[in-house]
Amino acid sequence: MNEFLLETESIDYNNPIILEKVLELKKQSNDELEYIENSYYFVRDEIAHSWDINSRIVSKNASDVLKNRTGICWTKSCLLAALLRANKIPSGITYQLLTRADDASEGYMIHALNTVYVDKWIRLDARGNKDGINAQFSLEEEHLAYQVRSELGEIDYKENYSDLDSRLVKILSESVNVLEITTDFKL
Repeated sequence: MNEFLLETESIDYNNPIILEKVLELKKQSNDELEYIENSYYFVRDEIAHSWDINSRIVSKNASDVLKNRTGICWTKSCLLAALLRANKIPSGITYQLLTRADDASEGYMIHALNTVYVDKWIRLDARGNKDGINAQFSLEEEHLAYQVRSELGEIDYKENYSDLDSRLVKILSESVNVLEITTDFKL
């Protein structure tokens, strides 16, 4: 469980901007569960998904996402993990392989979402809602941004990782325009 509490380059929760947001969210929360929920809704609703707003900004880790107020699912999941880990709440990252279109004609993309330990591991998707996407906070059943369509070759990995995949970190570090990021591999 300790690995899901560690600070990493991507999940940099000791950064002052993260710690300031942690204090703000704690003041709005009566208990740990409400803090988790408030953190989830903050990342989902207050941090724009870069592609949804056509932002070119490449947020490379949790503190970048908070500072820039935008990120893709990979780094939005790092921000949620950072907010939780700063409060000693175990959190990880898991992935889905999804088609870029309504079929496999445009290839696939890697989607990241969070795992959180709340008496059991649950998955939360703070990607951000828009037409056709309605992710919700739930302890009982998953309400994720995307439902995997295995008939199209999509994969719901469900493995629980303690950090952002190193290949994704490398892609982010080498990118100058987030709208040009692609992934042509399976995890």
